[in-house]
Amino acid sequence: MEDSSCSEDQPEGPSPVVGVGLCDSAPLLWRLQDLKTVRRRGLVGALLGSLPRTPRQNQRLGRPLLLLPEEEKLLREEKAAGALPGHNQDVGGAELQQGFEEEQQRSFEEQSVLALDDRKSALLRAMTSSHTESGAADEALRGRLEALDHGFTFPRSAMAVQLSTARAGLSYCPEARTLLQADWPIREQGGPCSDTKYQVFRDLRGRGFYLTSAGKFGGDFLVYPGDPLRFHAHFIAVCLALDESICLLDVLAVARLGSNVKKTVLLCSPAPDGGVRYTSLQWSGMA
Repeated sequence: MEDSSCSEDQPEGPSPVVGVGLCDSAPLLWRLQDLKTVRRRGLVGALLGSLPRTPRQNQRLGRPLLLLPEEEKLLREEKAAGALPGHNQDVGGAELQQGFEEEQQRSFEEQSVLALDDRKSALLRAMTSSHTESGAADEALRGRLEALDHGFTFPRSAMAVQLSTARAGLSYCPEARTLLQADWPIREQGGPCSDTKYQVFRDLRGRGFYLTSAGKFGGDFLVYPGDPLRFHAHFIAVCLALDESICLLDVLAVARLGSNVKKTVLLCSPAPDGGVRYTSLQWSGMA
């Protein structure tokens, strides 16, 4: 892999410090300005919340943003992340609450219109499909149809509301809330495996690539040449220590998988000199 393939510009000048909240061990970003800040820094994360009226979508979700441990550690290393203290949590919570209430009101108005249209359609179907010869029934239905425009009310208790799967504040978890008051909420991810992954993540991000989790592809990171909203991933990064052995069947399996999804598999190993050595795997068939 050549350095010349990286053409993304790095952010210039100091960036605002983002406020990281913790839910158990998961680093979450709740404030809109924090999401914009990390995006400008080339960090992607994963949105968790469903947007109102579209609970089943899986591409463009809402807050909070879940950071990878490596993204969180990179922010910490660059002094670009800090704890979300109590007063800022209140501000963030107030912003979220206000946004939720505004979205809920818009959703209520939309659902009121849809409910009225649905009620009218039901009455019209009853009028057109009625086989009775009595005009009294049609007159009664027509009267109910006219009354809907003047007296229809849609109860708020009948609203369909989609709730996020996680929440800020952590009032239910005093230990985690206490940890949020610390200067740096980032936990040290111990162990050689996590350190290997972070060195690879930092090196690839420094080369201008964007990275997301590659668990469903059998690797550690999906590597994009630009913003994942605009590009497909080109590589599947598998992080290994330089002296770590790997079974040949595992090599064949991950190479075959990369070929099936039209991506190049990279075996990434941090070197003693501080760099990272990359070995690309291409499936060419078996004899």
